[in-house]
Amino acid sequence: MDSTIEEQFTAMYRCHRVAVERYVLRRVQAEDVGDVLAEVFLTAWRRYEQIPADPLPWLYGVARRVLANDRRAARRRKDLSDRLAVQPPPRADAHAEDVVGLTDVARAFSRLSSQDQEVLRLCLWEELTPSEIAQVVGQAQIAVRVRLHRARQRLQKHLRPISQLPPASPVGIQQEAKDARR
Repeated sequence: MDSTIEEQFTAMYRCHRVAVERYVLRRVQAEDVGDVLAEVFLTAWRRYEQIPADPLPWLYGVARRVLANDRRAARRRKDLSDRLAVQPPPRADAHAEDVVGLTDVARAFSRLSSQDQEVLRLCLWEELTPSEIAQVVGQAQIAVRVRLHRARQRLQKHLRPISQLPPASPVGIQQEAKDARR
């Protein structure tokens, strides 16, 4: 943005900040006002071209939406907290089973080629769709779908025999990973 727009925005901010701050203060705790105010004026900065000649009602509308988003987020956090509160406590042996399971998956994953690992990481860790993965790796979407399918099959194949092996130490897993890369 050029300096004229910056000056106009600054003038608008100085003129309307107190009014928007009062509007927000009447609706939230005092400690939350600064965050909401910052979000309102950040939105105004990003959408400066959309601000009408009389900006105060528009700024109130932005503040109203920011407050609604904050209320929804607080409600989601409370709902999650309530759901977690009624969950049964974890069993002591469940953690050990989880660690063994993760160790098995890590061992199987390390046996895959780097290409299989990459496509699975993009899908599972980055939560990308096949079309998004195709953009990342520079291949056609159908080719990525085939690669994903085959990588999953190979991972499953490596997982089956592992469940029949004795438990391995972390050092053993690291050595197996090195051996698999050779």
